[in-house]
Amino acid sequence: MRILYFSRNYTPHDFRFLNSLSKTGHEIFYLKLEANHRQMEDRPVPENVRQILWAGGRSEFRWRDVPRLTFDLRRVIREIQPDLIHAGPIQNCAFLVALSGFRRLLSMSWGYDLVMEADKSVWMRWVTRYTLQRSAYFTSDANVTREKAVAFGMKPENTVVFPWGIDLDHFHPKTDHRRKTADGKARFAVRGRRSKAITLFCSRTWEPIYGMDVLAKAFVKVAAVNPNVNLILLGGGSQGAYLRQILMNGGVMEWVHFGGQVGYKDLPRWYHMADLYISPSHVDGTSVTLLEALASGLPCLVSDIPGNREWIEHGVNGWLFRDGDVDDLAEKILYAINNQREFRKMGERARKTAEERADWQKNFGKLLEAYEKVVSRRDAETLRKE
Repeated sequence: MRILYFSRNYTPHDFRFLNSLSKTGHEIFYLKLEANHRQMEDRPVPENVRQILWAGGRSEFRWRDVPRLTFDLRRVIREIQPDLIHAGPIQNCAFLVALSGFRRLLSMSWGYDLVMEADKSVWMRWVTRYTLQRSAYFTSDANVTREKAVAFGMKPENTVVFPWGIDLDHFHPKTDHRRKTADGKARFAVRGRRSKAITLFCSRTWEPIYGMDVLAKAFVKVAAVNPNVNLILLGGGSQGAYLRQILMNGGVMEWVHFGGQVGYKDLPRWYHMADLYISPSHVDGTSVTLLEALASGLPCLVSDIPGNREWIEHGVNGWLFRDGDVDDLAEKILYAINNQREFRKMGERARKTAEERADWQKNFGKLLEAYEKVVSRRDAETLRKE
């Protein structure tokens, strides 16, 4: 089978898909819509994957470029003659494929494209509906996005939901040896850390949809009540200056460590430094960072939104707080700190959740099944027409 994988950028998620596809025996081609403006994935495109040069992939996506990109995409399709195209997000990559007239299209939601972007305007609603009604199949990592796709015209029987999952060997609970080493690094990394301090951890991008300002404000409130607490923040984003201002004005900068951009290889040791994972996101399908935390054996405190409720059972493998509510998040953090004796059992349940539902090696098979359905159904339609 000749498969064209078409994505907006080159991220750790794209690497995961391409790496697994490269081992299937299928002929894999990779098309990128935008140029990476910051290093999002430090591993090279896997061997046996042919990256295609075309009119896109050199700058940010702009609506005025749609005619030019669609025209060149048709050229790429003629030259490669793929059996199917796996494309997403919905409103750019999958939309361009739909415009090209290619119908063996498997549209893949990235979560935000349906949960947030689809309802932004009349135009975006039209683009979303146009794309999904011309897709042979749809896949996503959460039921909340599948339901949105169906509402926009996707036939329910032509959908499949599977969590993108993670590598459970790479992300694992810390052993006693790892705990000692990681704690030592955490004490070195975070100024003012006390030996029995609780370390909170968040690796979400610093953008408005991820609610990082909610976490910063809540941490100020928590530190005012219990100063024996630390916060590790990874990554970056447009709200960087705003977050630092909140933390500085709250007088808690000495208890916060900014880890910057961390490569995939080094991520596990950062999870091992933490006692509690927090995600204040306003929008999510299945959060991969949440799955990484679960697999690392961390209890998780996350916003009470549909995507998170699919993974966190309140009081079992973590806790939920009211989305956007600073006071409720602060109260839940303090509750967790006061009940840290529960962390070990919660962490064990978190790991079990990941093992049962977030194993990429098991979940990937559902994607290959979807590929077969796309191709076989189109072949059947062709025979009927003949």
